[in-house]
Amino acid sequence: MLGGTGFVGSRLVTRLVGEGYRVKVLTRNREAHRDLLVLPDLDLTTADVHDPGQLAAQFASFDVVINLIGILNERGWSGAGFRRAHTELAAKVVQACKSSAVPRLLHMSSLGADAQGGPSQYLRTKGEAEATVRAQSEGLVDWTIFRPSVIFGPGDSFTNRFARLLRRLPLALPLARSNARFAPVYVDDVVEAMTRALPIHVGGGRTFELCGPKSYSLAEIVRFIAGTLGLRRWVFGLPDFVGRLQALVMDFIPGKPFSSDNYRSLLVDSVCRQDGLAELAIAPRPMEAIVRQYLGATSAHGLLDAYRHHSGRVN
Repeated sequence: MLGGTGFVGSRLVTRLVGEGYRVKVLTRNREAHRDLLVLPDLDLTTADVHDPGQLAAQFASFDVVINLIGILNERGWSGAGFRRAHTELAAKVVQACKSSAVPRLLHMSSLGADAQGGPSQYLRTKGEAEATVRAQSEGLVDWTIFRPSVIFGPGDSFTNRFARLLRRLPLALPLARSNARFAPVYVDDVVEAMTRALPIHVGGGRTFELCGPKSYSLAEIVRFIAGTLGLRRWVFGLPDFVGRLQALVMDFIPGKPFSSDNYRSLLVDSVCRQDGLAELAIAPRPMEAIVRQYLGATSAHGLLDAYRHHSGRVN
């Protein structure tokens, strides 16, 4: 598995190990993820996933490869980082599957991925990766592609990021593309979908769009998070030209909390045209109840974040 130490990957690894699968996770730094070593039948291996030879060697004797690797921003603005992480890596993974006789590939993409018409580098390269998986498998690798909307759950980078912003800004939170729409999907529903689609007869040669049961504007989501935290904040949308300027300024902030490419991605609503969860007989869980469990003012996670904020140790 590539990306098995991340938000979705760590939960998927835990699920697969629990169901009796032997799982190998490739990582740049094994020591940084030693917490996963408590899982039985898990092989956590240091490897360069961009080295085709290492990929082929690591894939040998496995029945399924899962590629979860993706980035939301790159260093610089050329698009080279996106192409390397998405398009080029997908080609290397498919080739390594073929050379190692791995018959099955599960590939994580994104709603809105479009190699030709995507407005952002992120969406274009995600679309290019999908096209690569479909075209280069050549009947030798049975692939399945997953296209989720924004994924939420404990430890996510979406609801938790806005929670931190809302705590830091005392009065108001201005939003670029506040009317952009999402259908947030619970991380464990994504994991369930990938687990059910593992068999070739279920998911082979198919693309599943994964969405929660309801769509929301970005402003509605942020106002819900503020309410869950017990905070009174004025959440308002910015005119597009101001939003573009905001993104341009943040391009130069270390870590790029919001970038021009992120802004362009928001020009495409992240909502499903087909119900992939229903196709896999999964009833999606709503965002409200679950987010309240881990962000609510009385939840353990929420209390810890609040204490960190008030003590001035929020990172």
